[in-house]
Amino acid sequence: FKHNLCVFQLGFFTYYTVAMGGVNPSGPVPIDSVFIYRPDKRLEVWRFLFYMVLHAGWLHLLFNLLVQVLVGLPLEMVHGSLRIGVVYMAGVLAGSLGTSVFDTEVYLVGASGGVYALLAAHLANVLLNYNNMEFGIVRLIGIFVVASADVGFAVYDRYAAEQPGPSVSYVAHLTGALAGLTIGLLVLKNFEQKLHEQLMWWVALGVYAACTIFAVLFNVFNPGYP
Repeated sequence: FKHNLCVFQLGFFTYYTVAMGGVNPSGPVPIDSVFIYRPDKRLEVWRFLFYMVLHAGWLHLLFNLLVQVLVGLPLEMVHGSLRIGVVYMAGVLAGSLGTSVFDTEVYLVGASGGVYALLAAHLANVLLNYNNMEFGIVRLIGIFVVASADVGFAVYDRYAAEQPGPSVSYVAHLTGALAGLTIGLLVLKNFEQKLHEQLMWWVALGVYAACTIFAVLFNVFNPGYP
């Protein structure tokens, strides 16, 4: 899953690099693409998923590809492509839905929702299978450091950095991580299921379902440009 996805994203990045006549570490953003999430085109519902194939510069692309390989591949080897694919796509959808509710004026590109779902899925994996893992705490600390640094940069880029054109949201990082944690608890293999973990399963299902339904209804009843 991760190998095919990376090739797919590289292909789109190459196409838009040629089409737009060049690229730099943080842009340009292909704002006229039929795949970018835009608040003024929310009725084109495919944009809520397919924004993941676009990236704002080679630095953005490189970070996402590295995380998808270094974080996603180990998860995929343990839990299988289907389960990790579900986690990833849940994060992508949560990223765009969360942005449409909490950061209503921005455009959205990149696979950050899916990437942060993978990072948070490692937390879900540790919660489910801590007794069967080596260096579980060390893994969590490493993921926390990487994620915190990237979110901090995204927040700075959103509010402090001077940049031409539309800004790109950081909310997808946070909502994607929430999706990764909740869906991870639902679909990842639990090698030693216990009673309290069954309760955790239902809590995770309720949180993800409630957030998704709220975001969908928000967009249905607020179809106009913010």
